[in-house]
Amino acid sequence: MPHLLSLEEALACILERSRPLSSETVPLEHSVGRVVAEPALALADLPPFPSSAMDGFAVRGAETPGTLPVSLRVVAGSPFTGPLESGSAAAIATGAAVPEGADTIVPVEQAVEENGHVRIAEPARAHAHIRPRGGDVREGAVVVPAGVRLGPAQIGALAASGVADIRCFRRPRVSVIATGSELRAPGDTLEPGQIFESNRPTIAAVLEASGAEVDLLPVVRDEEAAHRAALERGLAADVLVSSGGVSMGPHDLVRRVAAGLDVEELFWGVAVKPGKPLSFGVRNETLVFGLPGNPVSSLVGALVFVRPALLALQGLADPRPRFQVGRIESPLRRNPHRDEFIRARRAADDRDVVLEPITGQESHMIVRAASADALVHVPRGEGEIASGDVVRYLDL
Repeated sequence: MPHLLSLEEALACILERSRPLSSETVPLEHSVGRVVAEPALALADLPPFPSSAMDGFAVRGAETPGTLPVSLRVVAGSPFTGPLESGSAAAIATGAAVPEGADTIVPVEQAVEENGHVRIAEPARAHAHIRPRGGDVREGAVVVPAGVRLGPAQIGALAASGVADIRCFRRPRVSVIATGSELRAPGDTLEPGQIFESNRPTIAAVLEASGAEVDLLPVVRDEEAAHRAALERGLAADVLVSSGGVSMGPHDLVRRVAAGLDVEELFWGVAVKPGKPLSFGVRNETLVFGLPGNPVSSLVGALVFVRPALLALQGLADPRPRFQVGRIESPLRRNPHRDEFIRARRAADDRDVVLEPITGQESHMIVRAASADALVHVPRGEGEIASGDVVRYLDL
């Protein structure tokens, strides 16, 4: 086995080659999960006029306390009214424009209206419950900067600022291949020596959640001609991800065939368990990942190495894995040579997230992995991580 790159070295190599794709204009209603390619600016002040934050009465604060005639009634969306007459009040709804001359809002529960007049018992504080024009954002100000992935809060802010279309980086197109003559589709009848193929849908789930457009290519038999045809087809995408066939056995054909198709291999082998025999290369602008065939190794490789590349291609400002912190429930022995990712279940106590490793950590045990919702990162080193120690983990 050649020199194994550390987790950090492998990520650095991948991200160095993962440059943002071209951008396109996207309707705001179809932009969730997309990454902003250029700063999105407000098209209007928000609010666009001084507005009431409460149902109540717009008055001049200096004319309170007292009893005032109600000279206006203002509802949200109504045309602007004339100025508020001196010595009078305007009944006003939340979100409605504050009439000129009024400088405060008295909430309805602090006033009594009867016979066309409103009685206000306490002095009203100036500017209370009035949302100033542009108090949220000014026209031309940045609402969402470039490099941000759009979620509900950002989309709501853009809509409120008048933005109907937004410039986003293109979604990467990813081809996914699984190799192995023993693989059969779920639902087929298994013959002796055959297994159901699970890596393609597993990888696709990770990639689609990362914003990619995924093309699942047919399973590839362990024949050189079949590998060549499948890899050549997959190399037309922005990213090609294969699973299986990257170790050193006689039927591990992926790396050799890829090299014959002018793929420049940048590394093979990472100091990570599971997932050591991972390869990464490029052909022109296409990124090429060779993931191991064991299902959990393939899952870890997709989450830890392929996902950051896809986020970088979409222009995300920080595409590296997003670790969270919790406390491990039981001790974990560290591996002197490799970082490990341990499947675990999350729980919570009064203070922290608590992580309980599941039983069955072997790299082929994908069904056991279904009971986990976290990948605990155990850095390489000596000794052990004690029960109760703080650890980093990824959402699974």
